Amino acid sequence: MEVIKVSSRNRQELVEITAKLRATLGERGWRQGVLTVYCPHTTAGITINEAADPSVVQDINGTLAKLVPEGANYRHMEGNSDAHIKSSLVGCSEQILVERGDLVLGTWQGVFFAEFDGPRSRKVYVGFSPGNE
Repeated sequence: MEVIKVSSRNRQELVEITAKLRATLGERGWRQGVLTVYCPHTTAGITINEAADPSVVQDINGTLAKLVPEGANYRHMEGNSDAHIKSSLVGCSEQILVERGDLVLGTWQGVFFAEFDGPRSRKVYVGFSPGNE
């Protein structure tokens, strides 16, 4: 297992971590199998989506902000209930196939750390299950 550090600059932000994951594959020599990317934070998540056009990330952030507004009448007293809800909607992990030492992603796909209660420094855990080569 590896730990990747991620820093956000905004309260809500999608931080692309695809390059960090690819670097981890190379450093560890992981060639064939399944990579699990896990976020241990209750106000953040992991998602896969388009990484080529930044307007997609803006649309995702904008829609989540409308669906689950920051200042709504929540009972949780810390003031970050919206972040907890967004984390549950996005999810805390992704599994990605690895073939020939690279992530099996679509042409436009990237892996994102979804921050909903930033700015913060966070950790992402990366595990690998080898397959048959």
